[in-house]
Amino acid sequence: MRSGEGEEVIVNSLTESFVSVNIEAMTSERTDLARRAAWHAALADPVRLRIVDLLALGDRSPGELRDALSVPSNLLAHHLGVLETEGIVSRRRSEGDRRRSYVHLRPKALAAAAPGLAPRARRLLFVCTGNSARSPLAAAFWTTVSPIPAVSAGTRPADRTSANAIAVAERYGLDLTDHIPRRMEELRAEGDVVVTLCDRAHEDLGGSVLHWSIPNPRLRGTPDAYEAAFEDIAGRVQVLALRLTAA
Repeated sequence: MRSGEGEEVIVNSLTESFVSVNIEAMTSERTDLARRAAWHAALADPVRLRIVDLLALGDRSPGELRDALSVPSNLLAHHLGVLETEGIVSRRRSEGDRRRSYVHLRPKALAAAAPGLAPRARRLLFVCTGNSARSPLAAAFWTTVSPIPAVSAGTRPADRTSANAIAVAERYGLDLTDHIPRRMEELRAEGDVVVTLCDRAHEDLGGSVLHWSIPNPRLRGTPDAYEAAFEDIAGRVQVLALRLTAA
């Protein structure tokens, strides 16, 4: 190889890499711009924007959305279809009444949702069926991000707190070792904002102020299931803490 050829090969290689990286970055930027434009187009309709507002604090069934919006079922189905296509919302079958589903904002849409009107609260009451995992995790994490008090309860309390829930709480610096499942009727007080974290509890209560359709980790029974439940809960808690005001 003649003098200078090695340096030329290196320079050419670096130039090709630089161009390749820039093309990939430009392609990614165009893709992101197209995605954002599609989101803005989807939300340009007043009904779809209102759906996002209604879902900013909690999940709702299509029937609950229909009642809140006063629109016919076929029109609601169309709007939900547009929002699903753009990845703004998703639906999940109820673990209680299997005829029902719940619509929720996907994480990126939830983070970007406008604050809207939020309820005022003297205290948060997190409720699931057994009060053994989801609701105590929510109450424990809530106390780390908001000065508003929080407690948890169950519609049909279990005998003890889930060992898996205690373990995942410990990994995040929370302590559930002294938690004892309690019945909702024992704890609910005037001024409480009730947040149901399981479909059965929501349906047992006939609706509540807020509902988070969090899959029951006990059905899978693995540490990963409890970890996923906690991550879902923590994200929603952080969003609600920014929107809720003290009574």
